[in-house]
Amino acid sequence: MIKVFGHKSPDTDATVSAIVYSWYLNTFTSNKSQPFVLGDLNKETQFVLDKWKTDEPLLLESVDENDEVVIVDTNNSQELFDNINDANIIQIIDHHILTGTLKSKKPVDIHIKPLASTATVIYDMLGSHVDDLPENIAGLILSSILSDTLGFRSPTTTSHDKSIAEKLAEKLNIDIKEYSMEMFNAKSDISDFTDIGLVHLDSKKNTVGDKNIRISVVETMNTKTVLDRLGGIIEAMKKVLVEETDTDAILFFITDILKEESIVVVYDQFTKDLISTSFEIHIDEDEIIKVLPGIISRKKQIIPMLKLPN
Repeated sequence: MIKVFGHKSPDTDATVSAIVYSWYLNTFTSNKSQPFVLGDLNKETQFVLDKWKTDEPLLLESVDENDEVVIVDTNNSQELFDNINDANIIQIIDHHILTGTLKSKKPVDIHIKPLASTATVIYDMLGSHVDDLPENIAGLILSSILSDTLGFRSPTTTSHDKSIAEKLAEKLNIDIKEYSMEMFNAKSDISDFTDIGLVHLDSKKNTVGDKNIRISVVETMNTKTVLDRLGGIIEAMKKVLVEETDTDAILFFITDILKEESIVVVYDQFTKDLISTSFEIHIDEDEIIKVLPGIISRKKQIIPMLKLPN
């Protein structure tokens, strides 16, 4: 059996992509597969699965050298199991930049496209099968595209992503604006998450120079609910840094979906220097948050901008 999964701290795209691609393998190929997730789901993803009457994938806690795996929505080994390269990686489907950190035992079938979501990449891979998608599969793909594009607000959105989403929405008789708001309302509910849970909720590691930086993002329509917990979140980040000996710093962004801006938490001198250097802004000594107008995409507007202070 092929195990299909995305990155740790699974979001809607990673979860949906695993479900949809596993469905494709089981339905149209001789391969048997099962989708998995590598962590707890956020409220938006739970809402989407409930909306389209789809079971939550099982939690996968490890892999070994006997496992055949398909990796979706990442090609970064830091977002996967420490021993991911021991598994037999047979396929990678993604929309992020190449990190060069995954290794395979034999040549791998790789599909990486500059699109806003991995679900869009998979939609294209389905070929003529997209003409007769089951309602739940079509709904999941639509949801994934809307999630990763923030309802077409994100600069990662391409005309192809938008065209597919509109086609699926028409097929499903879904109003994209209304449905997006339902998804984002669900995403904005952080009441069940601990402060450490928020740090890990949507978090990815990236190397910047010789530093390993964890970049955490909370997307919301109500930034106050996050800012009200700022003290606890800062303490949680400090605890995570103690626990993760390979992490040099954590950047925590609160993305306001409607205002199309992000608030970054600058809790020590290094994060102040890193943000001020990267975005060419001034940060006062007593500031612990800074508004970054127009910045809403980690993939396109945050990670590419990061550079270490001199």
